[in-house]
Amino acid sequence: MQVYKIGGNELSDPEFLAALAQAVAATAKPVVIVHGGGRAIADLQAKLGLKAVKVDGLRVTDAASLAAAEMALSGQANKLIVKALLAAGVDAVGLSGVDGGLLRCRKKVYPTADLGLVGEIVQVRTELVELLAKRGITAVISPISLGLDGQTYNVNADEAASAVALALHADMLHFISNVPGVIYKDAVLAELTPAQTEDLIARQIIRDGMVPKVRAALAAVERGIPQARIGNLSGLAAAGTVFTNQ
Repeated sequence: MQVYKIGGNELSDPEFLAALAQAVAATAKPVVIVHGGGRAIADLQAKLGLKAVKVDGLRVTDAASLAAAEMALSGQANKLIVKALLAAGVDAVGLSGVDGGLLRCRKKVYPTADLGLVGEIVQVRTELVELLAKRGITAVISPISLGLDGQTYNVNADEAASAVALALHADMLHFISNVPGVIYKDAVLAELTPAQTEDLIARQIIRDGMVPKVRAALAAVERGIPQARIGNLSGLAAAGTVFTNQ
């Protein structure tokens, strides 16, 4: 089984959604999709007059912001992906982490600030996803999750994708975005170890928006996922940058 993590910025592009659906249709192994939706959340917050607050790049979530995030992620973003998959002939079901208690979490503790209703995954109900996969149904998962305390929480989509991949014993976690991978001297680096990655970050060869992407990939392999790949849709088969824990 493979897990695809889709960034929120790509979901506003119908061509990307159609290409994603075609890629899933062409994949022999079962696929689970976990998605973000940061842009959709920010747009909805603005329409509702809510101010986005972040600490070290992490979104602070109060009750009103959680409601907006749930609408944007579990409603709008999730269904955009499901519709695209169905149009390509892929049987798909949209779920949030709340549905069936799929993703259970606890409140995330951050050292410098209270992030509010932000959670971290502690349990994944794998049998639900596996049952769907056995029936040829692709699960599309929003990272809005159910706390062990019964409260709904917003969960970082990268963290949710890693938790799902680990629980399912996935052999690959793909972080799919609009970049072909980590680029050095005008070429995509095929493979990176944690040590090599940290060296490239220190030398600012990996910088700006690529840093959180590679950090998420490193966190995935450090937690026990065999391989994580950063790349675009065309690199799903054999390109992109693969991170291993070797």
